[in-house]
Amino acid sequence: MQIHVVSNGESLWSISQTYSVNYLAIAEANQLPDPEQLVVGQALVIPVAGRFHWMGTQENLQQISERYHISLQHLLRMNNIVNPAFVPVGSRLYIPGMNRQNQAIDVGAYVDINITGAESPEVLGEVGNYLTFVQVFSYELNEDGSLTSIEDQQIINTAYENSVVPLMVITNIEDGQFSPELVTTILQSEELQERMLDEAIAIMNEKGYLGLDMDLEYLGEVNREPYNQFMRRAKERLDELGYFLSSALAPQVEEDMVGVLYEGHDYEAHGEIADFVFLMTYEWGWTGGPPRAVAPINEVRRVIEYAASVMPNEKIMMGIPLYGYDWTLPFVQGETRAKAIDHQEAIELALTYNAVIEYDEEAQSPFFTYVDEQGDEHEVWFEDARSIQAKFDLVKEFDLRGLYYWVLGWDFPQNWLLLEDNFQINKRV
Repeated sequence: MQIHVVSNGESLWSISQTYSVNYLAIAEANQLPDPEQLVVGQALVIPVAGRFHWMGTQENLQQISERYHISLQHLLRMNNIVNPAFVPVGSRLYIPGMNRQNQAIDVGAYVDINITGAESPEVLGEVGNYLTFVQVFSYELNEDGSLTSIEDQQIINTAYENSVVPLMVITNIEDGQFSPELVTTILQSEELQERMLDEAIAIMNEKGYLGLDMDLEYLGEVNREPYNQFMRRAKERLDELGYFLSSALAPQVEEDMVGVLYEGHDYEAHGEIADFVFLMTYEWGWTGGPPRAVAPINEVRRVIEYAASVMPNEKIMMGIPLYGYDWTLPFVQGETRAKAIDHQEAIELALTYNAVIEYDEEAQSPFFTYVDEQGDEHEVWFEDARSIQAKFDLVKEFDLRGLYYWVLGWDFPQNWLLLEDNFQINKRV
């Protein structure tokens, strides 16, 4: 795959000629609703073996051969170059795909039955080939240590049909919100913890779950060590049954971060106890906050750097959002609520309002603005092929165990093509 950013005046036909690829293949790869309509600044994935390079000023063929790790002779032969000393600026050079062994990683994805409902099995089935794990969200804790049941058997069955490991997710959600009071009640009582584990294991045995993912949030400092002790207790019991244990952790960039969201999550302890951890490296831009990238790569990098300093890299699963947000301006703290949208919806909005997509190099994220029919200005941040590739490169740089997505149900076809192009995906069932 090669990524191409649409320039003013380009058409799908002209782009297809640039890469010697059928324009219908490009339209299909990007699931373009109308191949006749492109957005300036839109990132397209080009289904081509190898890639192309355009000769720049102050470049020579020796530099290009070294950059792409191919011999000068091979580069000359593949491009029918007779005189290597005279290659005009702007010349298109074909760089053949090299036989490489892609890094093998684990890939997870949360499926939230509150979002996708009865369609959850179908949503999972559409991308099951790309997944190692699916985290079924969620079994909610009750004050007596019991768990609220959910309709998940069809999701679990679909996971097995696609050789995906189903993970049972437990949360401290109460009335639609994470509850610090509820989780404190549970973590301060060994009796309630044992009841929770008894019930969780019974459900796992009955339904076919192969692992338990703990997503307890807003714990506060008072629950930090009790949570560690609970994880140790859970690990001991799950190991006896051959089940995985994981946890979802808030994004931290240094030790002893202040705030109820961070203080209860001990990176070093969870890195020691759990089989792997899901780092929630997203939601810098969120529905109640001001417009910005959901997962800016500079902020994601800070989290990964800190995590890698206190836990094994082979236990780190980096989070990637499959969505963006559309903010109505001006932003008013406490009043403005951004609307969640996916990649395809973002492109459709840009088309509808003739917007130009820009790219923030520091955040490695695309954005644009538009004015709707009511005269209200909007600012949209989302993920595209470029921002996803930047995140994949970070996984490779730190040699992480893998990555995961929040959350299935958002339409982003480019992501799955690039995922397959960058990695081998482990299957563990």
